[in-house]
Amino acid sequence: MPDYPLDHELIRFFEQTKETFGPKFYENCLSGDNVDSNTKSIWSDQLSEFGESISSCQECQLGKHRNKFVFGIGDLHADLMFIGEAPGKDEDLKGEPFVGKAGKLLDKILSAINMNRHENVYICNVLKCRPPQNRDPLPEEVEKCEPYLIHQIKLIRPQLIVALGRIAATTLLRIDGNLKSMRGKLHDYHGTPLRVTYHPAALLRNPDFKRPTWEDFQFIRDFIQN
Repeated sequence: MPDYPLDHELIRFFEQTKETFGPKFYENCLSGDNVDSNTKSIWSDQLSEFGESISSCQECQLGKHRNKFVFGIGDLHADLMFIGEAPGKDEDLKGEPFVGKAGKLLDKILSAINMNRHENVYICNVLKCRPPQNRDPLPEEVEKCEPYLIHQIKLIRPQLIVALGRIAATTLLRIDGNLKSMRGKLHDYHGTPLRVTYHPAALLRNPDFKRPTWEDFQFIRDFIQN
C-alpha cells in the first residue's frame, strides 16, 4: 500500500484554523502542550465535524451497500484507542462499533480493568463500512479509508492504540505475521505506540485466548495509568 502524505495535509488543516481560533489553538494542535478546556472543546467540534464530513463517503464500493457509516464512539479525548478491522452486521445496523457479542465481551474486559467505552476510551475500525459477509478488508478499501482513521487519531491524540485481532494489526502495521508474533511488544503507528491483542470474537471461539488477552489488558491498564 502507498504511504500517505497526511501529516502535511493535517498541518495545512491546522494552519487554516489559526485565523479562526488563534495561534494558541494551532500551537496546541501541533505540540499537545497545555491544552485547555476551550481548546479541547474546539478539538471535539473538529472531530465531530470531520465525522459528519465523511459520513456520505463513496470512495470505494462499500459505500454503496452499507446501512450506516460507522465512524467511532467514546471519549473524544481518550488516552486509549481500540481499532478493529471493520464493522460487522450489528455495527452496520446501529452505526456504532463493537455492539454485538464481541462488543459486549470487550465491555466486560474493560470493566475488569476499571474502564469503559465512554470514559478515556475511544473505539473505531480501520474501515468505516461493513464488507459483504464480513470478509477481510481489501487493499483498495484500506487505501481509501485509512487516511480517515489517521485523521481521527491526530484529533483524538491517544497515548496508546490497541489493534484488536490479526487483520487489524497486519493492516495497520503492514506486516504479514501471526498474532502471536505481534503480541507482547510496542509497535509504532504514525507516531503513536500500538499494542496488539486478540479480537474479542476470537475469545468467544477459543477460550484459550482469554489468559493471554488478560495479560495484554493488564499491560494496557498499567500503560495508561503511568
